[in-house]
Amino acid sequence: MMSGMRKTLVAGLLTVTPLALTVYVFYFLFHFFDGLLSNTVIRFVFDQLGMKNVDAPPGIGLLLLIALLFITGTFARNYVGKKMFDLGGHIVTKIPIINRIYIASRQLSEAFLSEKRETFKRAVLIEYPRKGVYSIGFFTQDTSGPIQDAIEEDVVSIFVPTTPVPTSGYLLFVPKEDVVELDMSVEDALKLVISAGSIQVASKIGLERLLEQKKSRKEKRKNKTSESTD
Repeated sequence: MMSGMRKTLVAGLLTVTPLALTVYVFYFLFHFFDGLLSNTVIRFVFDQLGMKNVDAPPGIGLLLLIALLFITGTFARNYVGKKMFDLGGHIVTKIPIINRIYIASRQLSEAFLSEKRETFKRAVLIEYPRKGVYSIGFFTQDTSGPIQDAIEEDVVSIFVPTTPVPTSGYLLFVPKEDVVELDMSVEDALKLVISAGSIQVASKIGLERLLEQKKSRKEKRKNKTSESTD
């Protein structure tokens, strides 16, 4: 009976905890972003209008923040604004310690929000760091130039991120035949990396394809060996 009660309690916790955390996070974020401007800009405006004892309506700070972000984004997309922000970013990257925080934040933002996330064209699966061990990577481009000229096989550029911060990782040049495209989006693959594999992935198509390709490569090598022997 105690075991059944414990299982029931755990089931209740597993059901309620995600919902409660979601509501709490949404509540916290709403008040945090709403308070960013409502406690400063809006309070200053109200004071100037002689409304010192009037509280700002809930949500007005968030709306003002969205408007500010839209105006900033519009300015950043034109030539002058882009140059100014690039110059400011360049200056920040020269400041010790602060530059690490800025660069990491910028890379994370670009990975999840910016159109530059298309740098990661698709999620792939490769055998790394050794045979029989599989890692998630991101296809960036077909390798060309001096690197491809120095390698007999046709290779592609694969970025393998680290967990739980995917802004650092390893650039690998992998034979094209050893790369398997996963049946998941880049965003889902990043979530899997950041969560250290704790989220569930519904499809196993990628691993099945990789095992099939591995078997096919072995058969091809075996046939080539037999032909060379003959």
